[in-house]
Formats: sequence, structure tokens, C-alpha cells
Amino acid sequence: MNAAHALLAEGMEMSDAATALARSYALSRRQAYRYLEEARTLAGPVAEREEPVALTVKLPASQVEQLRAHAGAHEVTISSVVSRAIAAYLAPGSPRG
Repeated sequence: MNAAHALLAEGMEMSDAATALARSYALSRRQAYRYLEEARTLAGPVAEREEPVALTVKLPASQVEQLRAHAGAHEVTISSVVSRAIAAYLAPGSPRG
């Protein structure tokens, strides 16, 4: 839906947008037109939900103890501390992101 909205926002004609959408997402032109018709009614892009992905991180015992202490002091889980650290590491504008 967001791809269809973006094509229309660029000012692309419906026919060209349907062709581009169909090629990019392996859709029939009929389905591409349906998405485009629906996208025309939107005020903006649709918010996307991020599905969590399981990730295993192996850390030395000393770091796990530090994480456990930090998490306990802030009343959060170790998982949330690690998730926030990874998000900060990958964030745009960070030295690594």
C-alpha cells in the first residue's frame, strides 16, 4: 500500500504506476490497480508494524552480570537493555548507524 501511495505521490500516471507496482511486487495489473485505487484514498503512508525477530547474543558472564545489575536497578529486562543498545548502535546519525 505504501509503495502504491509513493508512486502516486510522485505524480505517476495510474497506468504507469500499475505497471511499476506489478513488476516490483509480482502482482497482476488488476491487483496493482486495486492497491492504487485504495492508496488514492489515503492521506499519507500507512504505519508499518515491526515484527520482532529472535536474536541470540552470546556475552561473557561478567557482562551478563553487569547487564543484570543495570536492568534490575532500572526495573527493566535484560532483553530491553540489549534491544535499546542495539537500536542506538544502528540508529541513523550514530557513529555506526
